[in-house]
Amino acid sequence: MENHYIQMENKKKITITEVTSVEGFDEETILANLADEGLVITGKNLHIEVLDLEDGKLVAEGEIEALTYTKKKAKTKFIDRFRK
Repeated sequence: MENHYIQMENKKKITITEVTSVEGFDEETILANLADEGLVITGKNLHIEVLDLEDGKLVAEGEIEALTYTKKKAKTKFIDRFRK
């Protein structure tokens, strides 16, 4: 797995590297994929400022409340893990 970096500024802006895709997003959740795992960003009024998959960079702003890593499961869509 490539090393990824997360930089957060005052819980209002987050920059993440080594992002391979974004499965979904709304004002409360961003579901991002890294090389070997997923990352869930939760908060309020979230919006994506920059998404450059060629460079693997994601920049989001809003009221960031939590970051959660998830394991990727073979043949399962990332977003399906949150539907139960």
